[in-house]
Amino acid sequence: MDFRKLDNVSVNCVIFGLGSNGLYVLLQKRTLNMFREDLPTIDDWVITGERAFISKTLEESANIIFKRITSLNEFNRIQFHTYGNTSTPKTDKDLLWIRSHGLKVQSMTIAYYFIQPKERIHLSSDEFKWFPLKSLPELGFDHHKIINDAQEDLKKKIMVEPVIFDLISHKFTLNELQIAFESVLNIEIDNRNFRKKVLKKIYVIPLNETKKGKAKKPSKLYVFSRDVYDKVTEKDLIINI
Repeated sequence: MDFRKLDNVSVNCVIFGLGSNGLYVLLQKRTLNMFREDLPTIDDWVITGERAFISKTLEESANIIFKRITSLNEFNRIQFHTYGNTSTPKTDKDLLWIRSHGLKVQSMTIAYYFIQPKERIHLSSDEFKWFPLKSLPELGFDHHKIINDAQEDLKKKIMVEPVIFDLISHKFTLNELQIAFESVLNIEIDNRNFRKKVLKKIYVIPLNETKKGKAKKPSKLYVFSRDVYDKVTEKDLIINI
């Protein structure tokens, strides 16, 4: 593999994970101390990314980043925006970080997001940490905007494409599916109405299995069938909320 990288094109990856308390985003620690009074100390967080490989496509570069962090081989990758920062002002911290890493101030960033159940991703390094989407720490660069843009794109996608099923387990309850929609859209959904609409979707397949939990009555399990979904000729909204 050719490990050379483009000096003015980077790939950034927003990694969303659905947990019991809602939607989370995986961030990477950014630290730098030059031990000079005239230079700022950097101690914040960023979404993960790096310069694109010369010998790889942008998608392949994004896959390399995601696999390195999560060790997962199967995932859904969505490109949602390209950012050109030639006119974007940088903070002193951002400028110091760029120069200390030999990067160019003028560059282009292609942004992707990945969605997974949070429990599937096992972190092997302390430099990565999950944060609730509603309570993010101080972020470097324009990463607040990139995360917000990714979330807005995800909100649109889950209404018309079956990406919501990437956020939950292969076998799921209708309650878990509802929580996934509520977490992404940041709304409350009527339970009875939601169940009625989901059960009309022929690609949501009931199983002869139940999931035991705290409730007295075990919850029925379902799976999403990609084969059935692909055969549906007239696709409407995934869920009419």
